[in-house]
Amino acid sequence: MKMTLKILALIVLTMSAGVFLLSIIFRLSGIYINTTPSFPLGLYKVVNQPVTKGAYVSFCPPQDAIFELAVARHYINPGDCPGGYGKLLKRVFAQAGDSVSIDQDGIQVNGQLLPNSGQLVLDADGQPLPQFHFAKQRLDVYEYLLLSDTNPQSFDARYFGLIRRAQIKHVVEPFLTWRS
Repeated sequence: MKMTLKILALIVLTMSAGVFLLSIIFRLSGIYINTTPSFPLGLYKVVNQPVTKGAYVSFCPPQDAIFELAVARHYINPGDCPGGYGKLLKRVFAQAGDSVSIDQDGIQVNGQLLPNSGQLVLDADGQPLPQFHFAKQRLDVYEYLLLSDTNPQSFDARYFGLIRRAQIKHVVEPFLTWRS
């Protein structure tokens, strides 16, 4: 029995060390691991591409009350961005020159209502979600609208609004993904 326990402990220790080492290798080689339902689960690689409409990007959230709430309620993970926030992955749906409005019914870009962009009133735990609104406005060169296009329950621009270019860290592309 003691020998079985020692072997099991050694296996667990080896696997833990392997996962830790793999996460360091991924970080150094520019690979993000997505474990959230905002995008397909899997690996996303940093690419040297411009931030354009349709691109996937990683960004550090701004330090404000909405993101403090998001961390406290576990909508986003803690991490190494300013404020202790983790980086988020979203898709660019609007950029400089696009006209955007956000309200309860959803997000319109250049007069087109985006599918699955309506705001939810409550989260999965029955807590009220922040309700971000602004009237039709043209985005400046430093403003981006970032959303999930695969999960209508994602914590995205419907709740926090626009993101500034300085907060966007990388453009990423799916490298190895799978559906959950």
